[in-house]
Amino acid sequence: MLTRRSFLQSLGVGAAAGAALATSPFPLEAFEPSRHGQAVGAKSALGAARANAILLNSNENAYGPLPGTVAAMQQALGWANRYPDFDYDALVWAISDLHKIKPQQVITGCGSTEILRVAVAAFLGPGKKLIVPTPTFEAAGDYAAATGAEIDKVPLTSNYAHDLEAMLAKTASMPSLIYICNPNNPTASLTPRKHLATFIGKLPENSYVLIDEAYHHFATHSPDYTSFLDQPVNNPRVIVARTFSKIYGMAGMRLGYGVSSIENTQRMRSFQTQDNVNMVAAQGAVAALADTWEMQAATRRNAADRHEFFAQAARRSLTPIPSFANFAMMDVGRPAIEVMNHFKQNGILIGRRFPGMDQFARVSFGKPAEMQKFWAVWDGMGKSS
Repeated sequence: MLTRRSFLQSLGVGAAAGAALATSPFPLEAFEPSRHGQAVGAKSALGAARANAILLNSNENAYGPLPGTVAAMQQALGWANRYPDFDYDALVWAISDLHKIKPQQVITGCGSTEILRVAVAAFLGPGKKLIVPTPTFEAAGDYAAATGAEIDKVPLTSNYAHDLEAMLAKTASMPSLIYICNPNNPTASLTPRKHLATFIGKLPENSYVLIDEAYHHFATHSPDYTSFLDQPVNNPRVIVARTFSKIYGMAGMRLGYGVSSIENTQRMRSFQTQDNVNMVAAQGAVAALADTWEMQAATRRNAADRHEFFAQAARRSLTPIPSFANFAMMDVGRPAIEVMNHFKQNGILIGRRFPGMDQFARVSFGKPAEMQKFWAVWDGMGKSS
């Protein structure tokens, strides 16, 4: 396991840095690898894994940011010595214009995970409850545990939708925050908008619902899907989170936002990190929101990649869960850890294990050449088993 000292020395920082750490008041605790590092080992700290591996494990946009976004971010570097006040204001106005809301209804975050964190901090604590599906994106549950709130997990239905009736029943005992990821991660499945609207209409007054629309742009073709930002419900207790990590290809820039009532965003803002949006991300995001044509082209490209993935899966008699995202979850017929290790040994990283789905593998869609290699490695696994 890499320590802070050996990590810096391996980067060529030198003995001086190691000596400084030795006298630091902070302990030389074990270095915690990143999500890619956990999959490939300590070398990822040097960037070797990212340079050499095919990354199909984190639902990233394999094609990168939109062209106009890259240009805007490059230009923004010239102002890196200035605080991003003006850029932050421009971003908030761009978001409010996009959704036809007041700027005061917008809260920004260092990724949409910060939106989840501030929502949990604002609406939960001892004597309150977070209601989450399982499996789903775990961040809200992790943040809720730190507040002392109770966490109530509700399994997805047999078709991998949110079990809204069961979740509604859980709200009776105490004030609650309900987390809905739609489309859901890791299953890429969809819960119909009409069912969600009915569910929200039945919530008790002391309950709030946090709808994570990270994969919104990939689901817009479905007649069962409508964003709660594109078509809001008349309920001030709804909070919607969005991210620039997926369709806009800005996962490394860490930028997301939330939209709710002014009262809710004011309540959440007190838990927000000050100056949490950097200038490069803010200017890139403004350009991304303005580049509608490129965004729509990226959406169509993902749909084509998804169609090809399912076609290849069908040729191999595999049946992934129907996907409304930029990844798919499929039953691999054996322990998922075996499949993950096989791909890792062949230079490809795929998604981690998820509770209750020990024989399912999550695969993010890569570029065509990357997916050709994925299927070649899959076929090799079949021959060797």
